[in-house]
Amino acid sequence: MTRDQVTQLVLDSKRRKQLKWAQLAEATGQSKEWTAAALLGQMTLSAAQAGAVGRLLDLPADAVDGLQVVPYKGSLPTAVPTDPLIYRFYELINVYGTSIKELIHEEFGDGIMSAIDFSMDISREADPKGDRVRIVLNGKFLPYRMY
Repeated sequence: MTRDQVTQLVLDSKRRKQLKWAQLAEATGQSKEWTAAALLGQMTLSAAQAGAVGRLLDLPADAVDGLQVVPYKGSLPTAVPTDPLIYRFYELINVYGTSIKELIHEEFGDGIMSAIDFSMDISREADPKGDRVRIVLNGKFLPYRMY
């Protein structure tokens, strides 16, 4: 079974059982953000995590095994995303990327923000003009070394 097939089984079962990512996160013992990334094929689950999710979603054994395989990272089918929500992040980085880079370098020096030693939190923020999406990205700063 391919990783894409496993992902589709996960999504189909999640929808059929009307589960939320937070409920699946309880099964993995991780955040809803990490769990969504993992179950969408971007992270590796431990045997215990995969088993717990498999039981919750009624996944076949080969799908549970597939959740434990180190994935090929990067899930977008095109270089420029076509999904409107994902495209907004692409647009955000195109518009603000150089400013973000400049501000990080000014504060920390020459380096990068890790996407490995990383956490993310997505929440709703009430606003009288319409609820807002709050996204916090928290990555360890990794300075470039001279060698």
